[in-house]
Amino acid sequence: MTEIPFLGGKLRLIQSETGHRAGTDAVLLAATVPDEFSGLVVDAGAASGAVGLAVAARVPTAKVRLVEIDTKEAELARLNCTANGFEERLEVIEGDLLASYQARTALHLTLSDADRVITNPPFLDEKRTRASPDRNRQRAHSMPEGGLERWIVACHAMLKSQGILTMIHRADHLSELLLAFEGRFGSLSILPIYPREGSNASRVLIEGIKDSRAPTLFMPGLVLHEADGRFTARSDALHRGLLALPFSH
Repeated sequence: MTEIPFLGGKLRLIQSETGHRAGTDAVLLAATVPDEFSGLVVDAGAASGAVGLAVAARVPTAKVRLVEIDTKEAELARLNCTANGFEERLEVIEGDLLASYQARTALHLTLSDADRVITNPPFLDEKRTRASPDRNRQRAHSMPEGGLERWIVACHAMLKSQGILTMIHRADHLSELLLAFEGRFGSLSILPIYPREGSNASRVLIEGIKDSRAPTLFMPGLVLHEADGRFTARSDALHRGLLALPFSH
């Protein structure tokens, strides 16, 4: 295990040496929860809990549920909750979001009780990617065929009607994301993330409202780095936990 300061030192984050490593994707996803949010937010696929912990650190009225399949990562998430003094507002559920509805129900993952679900799912197709010899790393980064839609279905089942799902994903998977959101979420907002000015988007943040049928909105993009590699002023503030990145909802 290794411990690092995260979110400008606002969090102590214990991570495994070989598992998923939290970084910019986690920062951006956590920042989409508004400062004034009050209710339950689920971090789906939480790993060691960076996203949910970052929400708890910035939004004192949020209750956070961390859902993680890997036993070691779930234990790290519990350690991180304790290390940061969030035991009263955070809970950790060890479970598989790609399991059957019955299996997820047994873990209380189909209660439709969440106001928001935020998620950074595995990005890669396991059939098209050379598998890592580390099983934990492989599972953190790759999905089985059809896994993305099943993941979104699982997120849908955790949300109240009119609850909000926010996901960060690769920009080149946008068409697949839109297909999986269709019929389940409306009022979509899509925010492209650019590594630097003039580059192609590398990530998208996509947010939708359960049971809504409102149209889709494309938002002005976020640029992460200046030409010299430094964070832009906005990106720097996000990484230090000084700024939220709320959508239009």
